[in-house]
Amino acid sequence: MRHGKKNNHLGRKTAHRKAMLSNMACSLLLHKRINTTVAKAKALRVYVEPLITKSKSDSTHSRRSVFSELQNKDIVSELFRDIAPKVANRNGGYTRIIRTGYRLGDNAEMCLIELVDFNELYTSDNSKKTTRRSRRGGKKAGEASTTVEDTTETKEETAAPEATATPEVEAETTVNPQITDAVEDAPTAEDAGDAASETEENKED
Repeated sequence: MRHGKKNNHLGRKTAHRKAMLSNMACSLLLHKRINTTVAKAKALRVYVEPLITKSKSDSTHSRRSVFSELQNKDIVSELFRDIAPKVANRNGGYTRIIRTGYRLGDNAEMCLIELVDFNELYTSDNSKKTTRRSRRGGKKAGEASTTVEDTTETKEETAAPEATATPEVEAETTVNPQITDAVEDAPTAEDAGDAASETEENKED
């Protein structure tokens, strides 16, 4: 039974396993990303991240302890000179595992393991997205203000002709007082009938 066994032996003896992880760590630190199986990538992540943490303190003791694991002076100098300054503000989690599918033949699950801070595509996309969002927000606010101003101007223009049209209508509706007096003095139909009857009576007489 496999109770309490934390390490994946990867089907190898101890010496073979250490040598393989050391070589994979050197390749990862040199090329910044490598393709391997998911099981090996998980074992490599546990192996290489403590070495990157040790590289943050650039001392003789740290360099010797890292060299005892990697056994390569060029990779040690690469780690302390180029990689350590980039990961100085990151508290762990220096690597990323991206699954890429299954290998033909044995159908082993494959992946890409890389150093997070050396992937320029992700960092450049994030910076561009933030700038675009801020600019778009500013444009939308400006467009909204211009639309509000346009609506207010149109309302004022429509209100002004109505205000000018009302006095003309009132002027047209006002009636001349002389005309009203003439209309009141004009004879009605009853007066005309009375006058006609009087003339007939006079003729008879």
